[in-house]
Amino acid sequence: MKRQTAMTRDWIATARTLSEALPYLQRYTGAIVVIKFGGHAMGDAKAMESFARDIVLMRQVGVNPVIVHGGGPQINDLLARLGVVSEFVRGKRVTDAATVEVVEMVLSGLVCKRIVQAINDQGGRAVGLSGKDARLMVCAPDDPELGYVGRPEEVNPAVLHRLFEDGIIPVVAPIGCGRAGETFNVNGDTAAGAIAAALKADRLLLLTDVAGVKDADGKVITQLSPDELRRLTEAGVIGGGMIPKTDTALAAIRGGVRGAVILDGRLPNACLLELFTEHGAGSLIRAGEPQARPA
Repeated sequence: MKRQTAMTRDWIATARTLSEALPYLQRYTGAIVVIKFGGHAMGDAKAMESFARDIVLMRQVGVNPVIVHGGGPQINDLLARLGVVSEFVRGKRVTDAATVEVVEMVLSGLVCKRIVQAINDQGGRAVGLSGKDARLMVCAPDDPELGYVGRPEEVNPAVLHRLFEDGIIPVVAPIGCGRAGETFNVNGDTAAGAIAAALKADRLLLLTDVAGVKDADGKVITQLSPDELRRLTEAGVIGGGMIPKTDTALAAIRGGVRGAVILDGRLPNACLLELFTEHGAGSLIRAGEPQARPA
């Protein structure tokens, strides 16, 4: 009897959670959400499974998710196994012709297809592609000294809209094409931001290994305006590896994305918590005054 009572309480709590999520489910029906996926979850089978299940649920309730992934550790591993020695300039890897072949092999092949398979295993319909497919992401060299490292100059999202119409979840490897047929390696956050801007996405979710943007006391700031973000950066409160992510968020908002969120991808169900609960799960950056999270 005690076990039955405990189970009943669990069911009631689950039903209440679903009921409370209804306004948020309605709010995001038909919305485009671009998710940068990487870090811990990509290397952990259970975390990958949980992430894939969340993505399938999002699509089931009418959200159009786009996954843009990274793969730095996997690239490093294969380069080491192949004996490819990398050169570094100002702490950044030079991507020469040999390296970019390995990068494309890992990102467009191994990593992308693992994510596709994980989503399909959970009952979704995912398709993997890179920025080279249908000229989704046309790039220029980001820095000539770094070789084939690209900066998106043109994003053509028609192929993504076609996949949305067919109920398919796109999984995009951050590989771009040059105007002369070159292959470029693109930073995953940068690629996600550029694709989100081209889609005029409702949300850009940048999954990372920290809880969000923190203030001077180390507390996560749940909402910021672009101006507040810039002030914190100028004051040195935001620094290090967080700056590229906040720069990506700002660029995406300037490009027409309604809001960008930096959140902890290690948190179970992080994307669902951000989209479908009152308090969200990370730091939401958007123009205007702070509002309730679903706006």
